Amino acid sequence: MAESKSLSQRWQEYRPTKGMWLWSCVAAVVLTMIVGFTAGGWVTGGTAESMAAGAREEARESLVASICVNRFVAAPEAQQNLQALKDASSWQRDDLIDEGGWATLDLLEEQVSGAADLCADRLVAMEQIPTAAEPAAILDQATVDG
Repeated sequence: MAESKSLSQRWQEYRPTKGMWLWSCVAAVVLTMIVGFTAGGWVTGGTAESMAAGAREEARESLVASICVNRFVAAPEAQQNLQALKDASSWQRDDLIDEGGWATLDLLEEQVSGAADLCADRLVAMEQIPTAAEPAAILDQATVDG
């Protein structure tokens, strides 16, 4: 009867062909790419660029909205303006902000779209206008969305 070889002996004696090596490498590359793009968080260059552009625009909107909230709060009759803003319908609020000039920055050639909406949303979320002695409260209430 022939003697059975152990698994380690058979492993040591195994000699794969060049074709087997080639297809093993191809399979490893494909599997790595599939796992990388699905679960690894890899993206293409175009996707990364569009994500960066979206983040840039969001940051600009947030910055201008924060400036808008601070200007709105510092304006005379801020409490009455806030009540008028809350009484207005949601699609008219950005027009009230634009008419007041709180979201307009003179240094920008083109104003940031979406900043007036974000400013109005942040202002409507406030229960009341903070007093001048509460500068931290302005920032806390102005950054309710982020």
